[in-house]
Amino acid sequence: MKRNIFISALLLALMGFSACSIKKEPYDGKASDVVLKDPSNLESVTLGNYALLKNGDYVRNYHIMIEYASDNVSLSGTTTDPLFYSYNYAHLANQANTNAFWRKAYQLINGVNQVLEAIPTGSTPAQQQLLGENYYLRAMAYFDLVNIFGRPYIQGAETNLGVPLVLKPSITDLPARNTVKEVYAQVVSDLRTAYSLMGNDKSSSYATKNAAAALMARVYLFRGQNDSAYYFANEVITSGNYSLVATKDLPGYFTMSNEDNPETIFAIHHTLKDDQDWSSIGSMYYTSPGGLGYGEMYASRAIRDLYAQYPADVRAKFIQPSLADDGTVNTRNGYPKYFILKYSNQDGIVTLSSPVYLRLGDMYLVRAEASAKLGNNAAAIEDVNTIRQRAGLTGTALYSVGDLKGHASVLEVVLEERHLELAFECSRKLDLFRNNLDLVRNYPGTHVAGGPTGSGYQLIKASDPRVVHFVPENETILNKNLVQNP
Repeated sequence: MKRNIFISALLLALMGFSACSIKKEPYDGKASDVVLKDPSNLESVTLGNYALLKNGDYVRNYHIMIEYASDNVSLSGTTTDPLFYSYNYAHLANQANTNAFWRKAYQLINGVNQVLEAIPTGSTPAQQQLLGENYYLRAMAYFDLVNIFGRPYIQGAETNLGVPLVLKPSITDLPARNTVKEVYAQVVSDLRTAYSLMGNDKSSSYATKNAAAALMARVYLFRGQNDSAYYFANEVITSGNYSLVATKDLPGYFTMSNEDNPETIFAIHHTLKDDQDWSSIGSMYYTSPGGLGYGEMYASRAIRDLYAQYPADVRAKFIQPSLADDGTVNTRNGYPKYFILKYSNQDGIVTLSSPVYLRLGDMYLVRAEASAKLGNNAAAIEDVNTIRQRAGLTGTALYSVGDLKGHASVLEVVLEERHLELAFECSRKLDLFRNNLDLVRNYPGTHVAGGPTGSGYQLIKASDPRVVHFVPENETILNKNLVQNP
């Protein structure tokens, strides 16, 4: 048949790319067909699968599509880079960053599938650990995919479409999209398997039992299963394997390698050999004194004002104004330059960063949100205050059940604290829409027309079709079983 001439980009990824072709330390992979013959090479192929996470097509594009769509950031000009369409919600069906992320995510999934088909059960604890890591990576990839292309779980998971579930290596199938509910079920299944297979002996550069528990806590929270979210967040918090970075060290959190950071649970580890230079995440957020970095995406007035409510909050130091000689804030196209520092200066390298995917501070706030939704307001406030105290806040800056400082509910308190603690970490957009809350951008930026001095206003309702991106157009053309998002 004529349609057999056309193979979707997803299938090209399954057929034409080795999941282990990226050879950058510490993830030095081997060709996947080696492991099919010799299980002793399972570690090498697994490392190759990790390598796909840190490829810019995956980690940078995921960041762009989630964080740039929040109210934390303000773009200071127009650009032909497709990041502009993610930022201003003017999504395109043929948007290059969605296509690149989709392909890279399914490369990773296929790399995992090859491992799991070749070695379905490990005969040694070391092999079981590696199999668990692969299950974790597949769960992570599907969770990231469904958050970009599928609507929030609360909005109709049984009927809304997510992404295709491909669980075995294949070069012949033309898979249809599964529902959001089905994708979440697979994510949970993979995480539970990973949890049962792994231990906690590896660093935060690798999946562990605690990393699987932490991701399960997040997934269950997104799915509205608050008792399970509480259980797994609590397990990580009480494990004794992690501790909150001290207040004095918090502003330098992201300049430390993740493996030296006691709070990080899982990060996409980058070494100097992996430095993406001008293509790094941090390049858009910061320009070094030596001129390295575009420095065109700034901290929004909204997040700056939120930090300004409590001047003692050391988290405000993650934002750095670019100052002129006279002490005024420099501008670009009329927009004030407030650099974001969470993706710069790891190990003293301006553009080097190991993006943190899971950390203990987030687990306290997952537990807090679950507690609030379960009606345990005192426990929720206690966890929020733990995070606020770590940020340097004391006395009247702390909450009590009887003093919510003008907030309408304990849940509102928790969500604001998530905003403060996890700003620029791919949380805010998802936190709003998964709770059926609208996104309001009432500050200057190129997300709206009106010139650089205008106040700017953009409202993205939780029900808006562009809460999610389009499935890549070439995928829907070449695979007629894929239904496009409205």
